[in-house]
Amino acid sequence: MIDIVRRYSYLFFGILLFSCNNGTSDTTENKNEKNEQESPAKKETIRNILFFGNSLTAGYGLDDPQEAFPTLIQEKIDSLGLPYHCINAGLSGETSAGGKERIDWLLQQPVDIFVLELGANDGLRGVSTASTYENLSDIVEKVLKANPDCKLVLAGMKVPPSMGQEYFNEFEALFPRLAKQYDMALVPFLLDNVAGIGDLNQADAVHPTAEGQKILAHNVWAVLEPLL
Repeated sequence: MIDIVRRYSYLFFGILLFSCNNGTSDTTENKNEKNEQESPAKKETIRNILFFGNSLTAGYGLDDPQEAFPTLIQEKIDSLGLPYHCINAGLSGETSAGGKERIDWLLQQPVDIFVLELGANDGLRGVSTASTYENLSDIVEKVLKANPDCKLVLAGMKVPPSMGQEYFNEFEALFPRLAKQYDMALVPFLLDNVAGIGDLNQADAVHPTAEGQKILAHNVWAVLEPLL
């Protein structure tokens, strides 16, 4: 009788041990499966948006450079949880010719979206629109050579009417033409609803205030958002 009880006791503990081992194995497998499902999100690639421009992009004259429109767009991107990093490569006084020389250094890093904001200083100096167009084309060509799948955005500009009506028309037209040639998303006029409005511009009547930069960010975001 004692042998029978002992035999059943061994059998009971054997079944219990087997059940416990199976439970542990299932738990481990479930954890591994869960980790595999979560890992792609943790390894999500951050893409670069390069804002390449002049003082308008750099935020010239602002109390805080973080008030420039590329940073405001970064804040919008972060609020939406999108995997993009904005790089502000604005340089005060930059011309299209200067930009053509400077872009090579910046292309040492990958660029997924390229926002081109140059030409305004050319216009204020009366540079021929043919030269400006050629320089901007060369910049775009360099970007595409380094990053064939890069998405492109072009910020359109205008010159003051004092430059003459013929030059005004030619300058304004070069941006839509360039955008069409390279299939670029076009911001028709970067300074729309800012240019000529005293409260939105600094004392020089050229560079936007912090409030003006918010409107620039809005103008660019309307075109940039569908590309993200």
